[in-house]
Amino acid sequence: MQAGPLVRGIYFSLFDYNLMRPASRVAVGFQNYRDLWADESARGAIVTTFVFTFSAVTLEFALGLGLALLLWRDSVFERALLALLLIPVTVTPIVVGLIFRALLAPDFGILGYYFAEWGLSGPRGFFGNPATACWTLIAIDAWEWTPLVALILLAGLKSLPTDVLEAAEADGATAAQRFRLIIFPMLLPVIFLALVLRSMDAFRVFDIIFATTNGGPGNATNTLMLFAVKQGLQFFNIGRASAIANLMLVCIAVFSVGFVILIRGADRRANET
Repeated sequence: MQAGPLVRGIYFSLFDYNLMRPASRVAVGFQNYRDLWADESARGAIVTTFVFTFSAVTLEFALGLGLALLLWRDSVFERALLALLLIPVTVTPIVVGLIFRALLAPDFGILGYYFAEWGLSGPRGFFGNPATACWTLIAIDAWEWTPLVALILLAGLKSLPTDVLEAAEADGATAAQRFRLIIFPMLLPVIFLALVLRSMDAFRVFDIIFATTNGGPGNATNTLMLFAVKQGLQFFNIGRASAIANLMLVCIAVFSVGFVILIRGADRRANET
């Protein structure tokens, strides 16, 4: 049952199929995929998607690991701080996008007005500048999902055997040595889980971009998911939209396999040492 939509998506991607003229469906083979590479907007969406995914996941992992290490001690303050940090995760992405669009608006936004007045964002704001729009969205995504990464990594840290860490500390190992030689290698499976989950989610980002820039200015923030939605629901080009969706599935699968290879290689080297 779950394979049905996937099979239909692959099937429709092989046709020139537009809902505005459903009777004129023509088999074109892999032409929709070749058209994606020939289309400058599609190539830009691919590049933007990879830049967004790599930058957002890297930032979220770095910040999440730092927060997890800070919250590792099980005290009342750490538990209260963790509860506050998880608030962004409970907000739906579309609402997050609308909130930040209002906050960063250069004319009436609580933050955006002062940024524009001080010359930090320009008269069109962060979202209106092609040079800053994508990086602003990356920062918003990190604000929302860094707490989730921190929670996953914190769960992994709390599951580590304390006797090994205490023995290393008793032997005179510094905090940096304990992290590099013991904590990080033992945390690799949890790191893999966090990276895969966030990469899959970031690669198909749609809500915050739709609510803030809708792919603009120009095509500066146009991602594959947004491009597919526009092709399917705005232009009713089901064949092209299906091809984009299949391309995204292949990219996500490659991400997952790549992470498995990297984590297994790192785990093997850690065990050898």
